[in-house]
Amino acid sequence: MTGRRPGRPGHNQDAVLTAAVRLFNDKGYEATSISDLAEALGITKSTIYHHVTSKQDLLRMAINHALDGLQQAAAEVEALDAPAIERLELLIRRSVLVLADRLEFVTLLLRVRGNNAIESNALMRRRILDAQVTELVKEAQAAGDLRADIDPATAARLMFGMVNSLAEWYQPRRDGAAPLADAVVGMAFEGLRTRQE
Repeated sequence: MTGRRPGRPGHNQDAVLTAAVRLFNDKGYEATSISDLAEALGITKSTIYHHVTSKQDLLRMAINHALDGLQQAAAEVEALDAPAIERLELLIRRSVLVLADRLEFVTLLLRVRGNNAIESNALMRRRILDAQVTELVKEAQAAGDLRADIDPATAARLMFGMVNSLAEWYQPRRDGAAPLADAVVGMAFEGLRTRQE
């Protein structure tokens, strides 16, 4: 999150943003007001405006926090000199870890429907990520590592559908999200890999 303005503990930009995301997820973005946010934080509206310019600013920052993590994972995986199947597995694993680390932010991102310019931009960025995953699936199919009888875009959507569903039930654990990432990768790729004779 960039552009942080300092403040006393509990009243800084991160605290305001985190509280806003919780309210957006609980009540919906449209139904949440700056007054609701001020009440939840026990501060005045003018204190909130010291940290952010508007409710739209909070939405933009929140969605960017989720998407930046996913895009960073995709960029790191794309830069690797490794077979497509390995890069694809790593991208799914890292996506689970990003979701676990930024759970409330990714949950908000998954509820975006394009109702305003900020949401439309987020959907465009998600489509770019979908296209990158689809290309990785195609490369892995061409290399003979993934079944060729499954449409690449469908495979990409199914894999990320599994990852995204975690937002509905995942609860952060003391031992972290690595075991969950292992489980998702194992289940996703067991059905997609070509069978070795």
